[in-house]
Amino acid sequence: MRTTFNRRAFLRTAGISMALPYLESIHGKTEGDHPAPKRMVIIGLKLGILPDVLFPKEEGILNPSTPYLKILEDHLNDMTLFSGLSHANQTGRLSHSSELTWLTAAEHPGLDGFRNSISMDQVAAEQMGYRTRYPSLVLSSEGSASQSYNRNGVMIPAESSPSKLFSQLFLKGSPNEILQQRKQLEADKSILDGLLNQTKAMMKEANSADRTRLESYLDSVRHAEKNLVKAGAWLDRPKPNVRVSSPDDIRDKGRIEERIALMFDLIPLILETDSTRVINMGIQVDHGVIKMKGVHESHHSLSHHGQDPVKIQKLMKVESAILSQVSRLIHQLKRTKLSDRSLLDHTMLLCGSNLGNANNHDYRNLPIMVAGGGYRHGQFVVCSRKDQPLPLSNLFLSMLNNIGLKIPAFGASSGTLDWG
Repeated sequence: MRTTFNRRAFLRTAGISMALPYLESIHGKTEGDHPAPKRMVIIGLKLGILPDVLFPKEEGILNPSTPYLKILEDHLNDMTLFSGLSHANQTGRLSHSSELTWLTAAEHPGLDGFRNSISMDQVAAEQMGYRTRYPSLVLSSEGSASQSYNRNGVMIPAESSPSKLFSQLFLKGSPNEILQQRKQLEADKSILDGLLNQTKAMMKEANSADRTRLESYLDSVRHAEKNLVKAGAWLDRPKPNVRVSSPDDIRDKGRIEERIALMFDLIPLILETDSTRVINMGIQVDHGVIKMKGVHESHHSLSHHGQDPVKIQKLMKVESAILSQVSRLIHQLKRTKLSDRSLLDHTMLLCGSNLGNANNHDYRNLPIMVAGGGYRHGQFVVCSRKDQPLPLSNLFLSMLNNIGLKIPAFGASSGTLDWG
């Protein structure tokens, strides 16, 4: 008799349920019956990226001609780099106020009478969020501040604990069941160990493509488990009807690269299980003193380098570490297959900043990268003409249209930005 699973199938062991990726053959569909849904991932670097180390000297085909493009070398054909994009009138109450409006394009952030507008990711969530368990997920490398704003201009708090997020998204069970699972994990046992028989039965029903997909997914789950256990944290007990901050998975805020890596590991799993199709993660301004070889200052202080070559070299180490994790995330999205294409082909990844030059809080000429999403990539596109920047909202409108939202305008858009 054929086993029946609901659309978002779960495997269950010892009272704990784990979400599965969507498997077409098990759900009675064949590949190609339905196109894979489109997704959106946004990574906001609130302290910018050194422009001279990122941007090539000439427009055209992307090649590893700068130190930061060298880090992204394996993915240059899968991404487009933009310069000359900005929002207008971003001088606000504080020097970093432009982070409030990077995804909204609202003007004069924080000044008297200012009211933020809806962020681009939440426009997408409003239109397509009903199709998934979570309309969107807002994540952070540290703290609850985010760049996501609802239609009333209210900030949506971010989740910064990978272990809490993993438990929330992929596991179900009573507090006692979760506690028992924590003990097993601390004894170096995977949650997958108790799912072996069910997994074998499911493999018999799956076609070859789904068997490969399921094996890859379970490998990714086991990898995420090991990394979280190494970080000294795992499942958080549910807290009854109160919002209490859970302990940091890596308590030392200065271990920025490791904190980002733990959260990035979960993004492909989130998308593959169709838990949400809209993810926004901010790399925050304040991580305290960065704990990295050769760096013992805060990221924020290094961003105000004043052209000091020593500070610039240290800042490059921090930014290189962050971009290495972005490169690693792109690789994970590329290796995860959906039907005959990669998860990256069905996911539009935006990585950029609200600051073009963090040294003087310049909000013009923002560093913006877009990967995946089915676009024709491999280009460095200069958008400003005669020193007049193009509205960043034009790119946002194009991205929203790309995922199926046929809306006429967003923010301060003057049209769409079509490049490939």
